[in-house]
Amino acid sequence: MLYGRDEELATIDRLLGQVREGRGRTLVLRGEAGIGKTALLDHAAAEASGMRVLRGTGVECESGMPYAGLHMLLSGHLDRIDSLPDAQARALRNALNMGARQDADGGDRFLVGLAVLTLLADLAEEKPLLCLVDDAHWLDGPSVEALLFAARRLEAEPVGLLFAARDMDAPEFPAPGLPEMRLRGLDRAAATELLARHAAELPRHVHHEILAAATGNPLALLELPGLRTQAHDASSAYERIRRSYAEKIAALPEPSRTLLLLVAADDAGGIGAIMGAAERLGASVDDLEPAERRGLLRSTADGRLEVRHPIVRTAAYGDAPLNLRIAAHRALAETYRERGDRCHHAWHLARSATGPDEAVAAVLESTAGDERDTGGNASAAAMYESAAALSPDPAARGRRLATAARAYAFAGLTDRAVELAARAEADLDDPRARADLTLIRASLADEQDRTKEAYRMFAETAASVAELDPRLSGYLFFQAAGAAANAGDYAAVDAIAARGTELELPNASHLRALSRVFAGQNPLAASGDMAGGVAALRELMDGMNLCFGPRDRVRVALWHILIGDIEGAAETAAELEARYREQGAIGLLAPVLMIRARARLMLGHHRDARTAATEGLRIAADTGQHRIRVYLETVLGLLAAIEGDEERCTELTEEALARAVPPSSVHAAAARGLLDLGLGRHEAALSRLSDVVSGPNRQGAIASLPDLVEAAVRAGRPELGEDAAGWYTGWARQIGRPWAEAIALRCAALLAPDGAADAMFAEAVELHRKGGTPFERARTELLYGEWLRRSRRRNDARAQLHSALEAFERLGAAPWAERVRTELRAAGESLAAAGADAGGDDLAARLTPQELQVVRLAAAGLSNREIGAQLFLSPRTVGYHLYKAYPKLGVASRGELPHLDLT
Repeated sequence: MLYGRDEELATIDRLLGQVREGRGRTLVLRGEAGIGKTALLDHAAAEASGMRVLRGTGVECESGMPYAGLHMLLSGHLDRIDSLPDAQARALRNALNMGARQDADGGDRFLVGLAVLTLLADLAEEKPLLCLVDDAHWLDGPSVEALLFAARRLEAEPVGLLFAARDMDAPEFPAPGLPEMRLRGLDRAAATELLARHAAELPRHVHHEILAAATGNPLALLELPGLRTQAHDASSAYERIRRSYAEKIAALPEPSRTLLLLVAADDAGGIGAIMGAAERLGASVDDLEPAERRGLLRSTADGRLEVRHPIVRTAAYGDAPLNLRIAAHRALAETYRERGDRCHHAWHLARSATGPDEAVAAVLESTAGDERDTGGNASAAAMYESAAALSPDPAARGRRLATAARAYAFAGLTDRAVELAARAEADLDDPRARADLTLIRASLADEQDRTKEAYRMFAETAASVAELDPRLSGYLFFQAAGAAANAGDYAAVDAIAARGTELELPNASHLRALSRVFAGQNPLAASGDMAGGVAALRELMDGMNLCFGPRDRVRVALWHILIGDIEGAAETAAELEARYREQGAIGLLAPVLMIRARARLMLGHHRDARTAATEGLRIAADTGQHRIRVYLETVLGLLAAIEGDEERCTELTEEALARAVPPSSVHAAAARGLLDLGLGRHEAALSRLSDVVSGPNRQGAIASLPDLVEAAVRAGRPELGEDAAGWYTGWARQIGRPWAEAIALRCAALLAPDGAADAMFAEAVELHRKGGTPFERARTELLYGEWLRRSRRRNDARAQLHSALEAFERLGAAPWAERVRTELRAAGESLAAAGADAGGDDLAARLTPQELQVVRLAAAGLSNREIGAQLFLSPRTVGYHLYKAYPKLGVASRGELPHLDLT
């Protein structure tokens, strides 16, 4: 019975009920040691009738072993990994060091999280699943990341996840976005009842002393009566409980203490390994009984030995003399060596070392090499790091730290990779080796939006190897220029180009071309060379030797947009997206979806753009790609501007404007300017867009020049749009795209005298019909229709306006559609007649972005499992989205989906 926990028990029971109903639920229990977290987990396990229960506990001395916690939690079901989609199965096997490498680098830690989600969902297919994780604050980082990744995606799976984490005297267990329950001490009545039931024989004054000392901590109330020193003790409840357990352990026979120490020192807890080590230290299976009788040790149904409470482990291991801890680890190391478990052998051997030891370091390094060869980069990295710590020779230490940094980077553990790469540099003399480390550190810094730091590291290291390795130097300088541009420092880009020329680097021409690209992206700037910028961009795109890795390929896809090749950008992004989805490379998807969203928006596929941007935004947030996340917010902000949703547009562009780094800041301001223009706030639009194109950094502003022209004309100040129209016209001629030439003609028509405007508008409409940008075509038709109506050519005006209205309504551009209706009324049509032409039923508009993704893939014949693998969802969640979509679409099964128009 749990005293004083009625509300907490009700919360747990409610969670179990929701899981049984098929709803995924997660809860983090927080509180000090002994406050009742473990007891609530025990209650959940006891009440989980009809459910499958997985249980694991974080172990302090194993918190540095990547995926040790995950292995412990899933240990009884590792045979199910083979049923996962190939990429997921491969990633999880690599993470858990199972089997030989199968053309996988183990580099995407988020794919491991997806594999965990799918495995949990598979286990829950048979009956609801409950996962209980005690002492979650001691779990290794990769296990935490994988479990939280899965927890945040539990939707329609009958899976419950309960984490118990200490919030004092322990590391932090951050779980942002997950529901939490913080446990407080029992009230006086409940504490008194609990103590009276378990220690009724104590004198009254001792009862009062214990109540005061325990401060409502249930475990303290149970343990303090047996503690010999109670009065006037100022130590914390945790320390008193630990001391109580230490006294119980000290009272055990020596062989029993040895067994308890072995269990506390080993994460696996297998009876065979524990008893093998115990025999080496003079203990036997008979010595288990005293520890079990005193409530310190227990055996589990799956053949493991475990301590009864996490604090028992702390007391058994922490209070043991150093020589006994060393002896325990050595005995375990030898036992695991005989059993053929090289990984545990190496770890326990490392923990038995008392100082630098090259022999032990060599064993760790050799084992790490095997781990890395089988794709277990996270485990290998931790072993290399441990080997470095035991290396007497600084050169060996630096080499092992460098290897650890690379393995951490491949495993996606970026913060750790950066830290170890920085430490390794101090021990390395070879400039090439130091440059290799800088490439890791700076690339990760750039990805994490620490762009100025990345630029500095790239540039300094590039200069240091210029004479030794010019090609490497040139590549590092190119990366430095990219980082400088990401930071908005275009002067640094120019300086790098000059430096590359001065050093006569092999790719100096590419560095100069990159400088010219950014100069050509600065509209209305005195230094802007738009023609040179477009030519330089084509030169770079032809230099495919720049594409050394996946992110370089993404950069080339973005360059397609910069030269107006929207179809090429969309196709390239789609190819990369398909590749990365097939590989399960979720970390690479965010920048690809960024490009895909922008291209689909420009092509008029707003629904696809929203779907790609929404998914990309979630992935970017998961993977810590802040710069990409902010950019994607501006894409959604532009969609909101087109739709006239002022509140959402403002919200989505706020961070980009505060960050003040182009092109995101420019796109954000441009979105707000377009919103003003659509809502008829012409002076506000003119002011905002004028600021955009006259600011110090204007990357991304070219697309806003036509908006500035229209705002200037509508505000009655057309002269303020002339330079913008001229710049845009020159750019359109350089890229040679019909849609851009059409927009340039529209700008010219707005500024032209009436005698010349008609032909310009007409030619613009014809060019738009060759494809490109439906929203811009509709704007041209609207402006032309307005001009025709003012010229008293009402029939001609209505033809243009009806075409514009159809496009605006299809795109959901509400304020623009209303402007067309106003013009149609002025042209002599009734509102009903104007609305009658809208026609059609847009089935896809009934669905959420994720439902639309799922339905389209289902219509293409993919199974729920295949869809889940592509969208990083569990198969059951895919089924849930289909279940919600069917009634919206008026169908009863997936067999009807291929016959629907879902474009």
